[in-house]
Amino acid sequence: MKSKITVALAGNPNAGKTTIFNNLTGARQHVGNYPGVTVERKEGLCLHGNIELQIVDLPGTYSLTAYSAEEMVARNFIIDERPDVVVDIIDASNLERNLYLAVQLMELGVPLVLAFNMSDMAKARGYEFDTEKLSRFFRARIVQTVGNKGTGMKELLDAIIETATNGTSDTNHKDEKSSTGVLSSRANIRGSHHQAVPIMNYGWEIEKEIAKIETLIQENRSVAGKYNARWLAVKLLENDRELRAKVTSPKINEQVKKGIEHLEKVLGESTETAIAGARYGFISGACQEAVRSTIEIRHTISDRIDSVVMSRVLGMPIFLGLMYLVFQLTFTLGDPPMEWIDNFFGWLGGMVQ
Repeated sequence: MKSKITVALAGNPNAGKTTIFNNLTGARQHVGNYPGVTVERKEGLCLHGNIELQIVDLPGTYSLTAYSAEEMVARNFIIDERPDVVVDIIDASNLERNLYLAVQLMELGVPLVLAFNMSDMAKARGYEFDTEKLSRFFRARIVQTVGNKGTGMKELLDAIIETATNGTSDTNHKDEKSSTGVLSSRANIRGSHHQAVPIMNYGWEIEKEIAKIETLIQENRSVAGKYNARWLAVKLLENDRELRAKVTSPKINEQVKKGIEHLEKVLGESTETAIAGARYGFISGACQEAVRSTIEIRHTISDRIDSVVMSRVLGMPIFLGLMYLVFQLTFTLGDPPMEWIDNFFGWLGGMVQ
């Protein structure tokens, strides 16, 4: 076990990443800039037991596709500097949107921990998580945290060290077949962590094109040495500008062009949209199986009642029955009070006379 490990904190903007960074590092942090860009680089140190953690607060980003300087910096840091663990800080009250980045990190093959931050807010909104099942889907340890209260920090550090030591969660090695899609394993992005990397099945047409490009990448040592072949093939099909510029092989570029043209013709949409849709489908399936909403349950019960009392067949008989019941209760239960009132006013009239 290394006495010092490097941890990268990733996450969507406003997910509470910087709050957790401050909780973990306290005053032991410094701020700089990444080379060549004006994006801020924040680093800090944290001691947990006898292990020192160098924690890097990556820029907030929604994905690992290089649309902005922040996304490019975050991705390049993870690929080039290879942190021992990546912690994805997730807004648990807005889970599906935040899990998109987690899926991309999962595909990238990094040792991953998911911090379900703002878990108190998620609970207040009626969400309950089967974290064990979600851990199997995303092949990562999951810790529920409340950054602004400092809750879950010890558990998060324990999960980071365990992941750095042992790789993915122990529960991850069980096969999980569900509506989320097919998961299998591949080598690490650069082969250094020796952990299983889960991948998604994008469907027959896309998988066929991925396989063609992946084969060519594996044959090209200059390209295959830095990136996981499958991950790079997917990114090239997504038409990632930065990666396409880095791949100079005419053979690979020609196959990518053919693959994109074929898929757009068959699928009727851009490959980027189709691949993103598959990822969101995976996330939606995982959430359907592992996230329970008590609010939805209450709505479901109400909807079931409505479906009965508002039906064309039973609606009118139920309405007439209820009106008859109200009529009977009015006169049956109303007789004694009416008699009491009548007797009271009779007595009062006698007293006045």
